[in-house]
Formats: sequence, C-alpha cells, structure tokens
Amino acid sequence: MTETDVIVVGAGPTGLMLACELALAGVRCRLLERRTEQPNLTRAFAVHARTLELLDARGMADDLLTRGVPVDSVAPAPGATLDLRRLATRYPMVLIVPQSGTEHLLEERARELGVQIVRGAEVVGLRQDDRRVILDLADGSTQTASYVVGCDGAHSKVRGLAGIDFAGKQYATHILLADVRATEPPPDALFAKASSEGVVLMIPFGDGWFRAIAWDRLREQVPLDVPLPMEEMRDAFVRIAGTDFGMREQRWSTRFLSERRQAERYRAGRVFLAGDSAHVHSPLGGQGMNTGIGDAMNLGWKLAAVVRGRAPESLLGSYERERHRVGAQVLTLTDAFNRLVLGRSAIRRAFRTLTLRLALRYGRSRTFLAGRLTGLGIRYPAASRHAHPWTGRRMPDLRCADGRVYELLRDGRHLLVDARAKGAAVKGEVKVARYTGPAVPGMPAVVLVRPDGYVAWAGDDIPMTYQVPDETPFNLSLP
Repeated sequence: MTETDVIVVGAGPTGLMLACELALAGVRCRLLERRTEQPNLTRAFAVHARTLELLDARGMADDLLTRGVPVDSVAPAPGATLDLRRLATRYPMVLIVPQSGTEHLLEERARELGVQIVRGAEVVGLRQDDRRVILDLADGSTQTASYVVGCDGAHSKVRGLAGIDFAGKQYATHILLADVRATEPPPDALFAKASSEGVVLMIPFGDGWFRAIAWDRLREQVPLDVPLPMEEMRDAFVRIAGTDFGMREQRWSTRFLSERRQAERYRAGRVFLAGDSAHVHSPLGGQGMNTGIGDAMNLGWKLAAVVRGRAPESLLGSYERERHRVGAQVLTLTDAFNRLVLGRSAIRRAFRTLTLRLALRYGRSRTFLAGRLTGLGIRYPAASRHAHPWTGRRMPDLRCADGRVYELLRDGRHLLVDARAKGAAVKGEVKVARYTGPAVPGMPAVVLVRPDGYVAWAGDDIPMTYQVPDETPFNLSLP
C-alpha cells in the first residue's frame, strides 16, 4: 500500500493545476491518470481573462501567451459583439490555444514542483474512514491518502464510487468535430457563423491544422457511432458559412453529444470533485476548462492549509459553498448561449438575439455579461453581512512597492496589501506589500488577499489578531 497526503485522479488541466497548487504549498501529492500517454486530443481552446490572471499568479501566463492567439472581441450572437479590450485586466482577451498546449505547460510545472505522475493507473474501488481514503487500482494494487480529489472527467469513476449524483440532462443536438487542414483558412483566429441551417466554428491549432465544429440541423440526429466523413463537414460549412475554407485533409473526427449536468455535492467525506467531474455543460462560451482551473485554485490552498495543520478542517467546507454556486452560474450561462444559438424555434432565437444586442448597448449589462463570460465577475459571498464590500471579490492587479499583486502571489501565500503610510509588520504565513499608487475608488486601507487572488478580508486598520472567516487566525502586529 502506497501512502501520500493527497491523491488527485485525472491529469487533465484541472488535475494538473491542483497538483501544482498542492506541491507549491509543500503537500505530498500523487497524480493518477488512467491514460498511458498524454493525448493530443483537444476539446478546449478558450482561455479566458480570469484564468490568465490565475496563471499569472503562478508565473505561467506569459508562457501560455506564446502558445496561443489572442482575440480581443467575441460575438455571442450575430450583431452582438463584446469588446474585450475594455476589460480592466492585464489580459483583455480570450486566448485561443489548444488544450494540449495548456496541459503540456501545466505538466512541465508539476514535474518541476516534484509531483509524482503515475500513468496507466485506473481506479476501480474506493473506501474511506475518518482518517484516510483507500483506492483500489485495476492492477490489483492499492493507494491511500488523507484526501482524494476526482478530476477524472464527465464520466468520473471517483464520483460514482463516492456515491455522488450527477444531475442534469443531455442536449438533443449532436455536434460534429473534425481536425482538418484548410488551404484557405479564415482571417480570424476564432471564426464563427450562424444561420438558419446551424452554426459552424473554425479554430486554429497553430500548426496548419484546424478544429472544425458544426451544429448542423440536417445532421443533428445522426447516431453518434456513425463515422463522420470530411465530405459531411465540408457540406455543413458550405451551407452555413458559404465556404469550407479549402478543407483537404482530415486526421480525426467524431460526433459529440454535450450535456448539462452538475454534481449534487462537491464533497463526500475526504473525497472531493473538481472540473468536469463536478460540472459539464455546452461548449458554447468556452467555460469548461476555465471553470475547472478555478476549482483547482480554490481547493488547492485550502486543502494544503488543512493538511499542513495551518487551518481547521472546517475551511474545506468553503470549497463547495463557493464553487458549487459558480458551477451553477456557468451552467445557466452556457444553457442560455445554447438556447440563443441552437434553439429550435427561429422566432425565439431572433427575439433572444435582439434582446442580447440591446443589453450590450448599456454599460451595466455589458459589464455583467463580460464578467460572467471571462470569469472576472466571479465573487464569493462574505461570511458576515458586516464584511467590507471588497470581501470575496477578485483582487485587482495593483502595482505595489515590490511588484504587481499577482507577481507577489506566486509563492502561494496570503498577501496583505497595505495602503497606509506607516506600513505593517506581519507574522505567520502572510506577505506584506505596501501600496503606494493612486487612490482606487472604494479601496480599503488594508486588504488581505487569498492565494487564489480573492479578497479574504478588508478594512481600514489591522487588529492585533483577526480570525478570517473559515480560515486559520492570522496574527497581525501593528508597528
């Protein structure tokens, strides 16, 4: 029996990100992956602004930028364009990069941090008590850990073995996917076209190959096991977009049925769920991988704090309270996109499109939609109604005396941003940054930032000792 602190099951983006977070905090972590080799298959392409900020908080965003193509505007519906350049972030874009590129970057970082990645390890059994979780593998061996996190996808074995229900539905429309070469590629990195016939997208891998995606109303009920020839994909593009962009070669294709499901709960004892194991939804909006990385960043520092004895067990309860709500919001957003683009009633589609166009004319509704789409608008509820309005919100990337906030978060510790002239001395697992920049509307004098870039506490002075809700006490000494 092999023991460790935490076992993460699934080496996709969520599992890799979580393993990196745990290893960064000094937690013994093992990553189990059923696949024997890292696949080239890509499902996710979009990396949104908030995910880039989270990667920046660990020093990986700039590396990822070199692997993708930035897009500065998106059109959720014809005539309804959202200009991402207006976003108040270092990354006013959606980065188009194959999921395999993101996985390669995260795996490189995980290995640098000493994460043990075990491939060909298929989980077939799970049992737990009040101290540990024991996993049975297909080869007859067992592995045990204080905690286990299932990041093993929509058909999660861990979720099933933990007895957690996965409620929701399947969408009726079948999606066509193919990797093709295009001799006349679209000029835009993210091409999308909708018509009464359906919707098509063309996304570059960056090496001459493109992912062609089609929701074709003429072919939406073809059985999933029927082969998808290139001629069918070319026909869909010609009818919907007016061109097939010179498709001449196809290396892979499939028919895909998306779902709208969410785990009833994200925790069962010492077992947690994250990423697609916890939530799956329509691919419209490109939310899946981004939400999973957000799950990993939220759970990682909390699990590490508990394992290392720096926080009470109750801290782990905040993971489900915060992220289940975010997952539900993402399901609502992607379901709305699905009905907007793929709804069967042409009249309803037209009405929804008109409504969206009108909403994007107004600053408040435009900001709200941009925040939901990019993740920048995610905020967590404060534990107390007396908390400062900044509590639970995303921390802006302010420039402090020693660097930007997200640069100062790269060692995975809490960060105290102090805007008072006299500064502060801090004891414990907290760094201090003196903010000397211009006044920010509504900004309190002192802000305690969590390792995942959200505000844990904010106020106009530092008490001698402050119990951050659901977290370990920080002893803060005034000068």
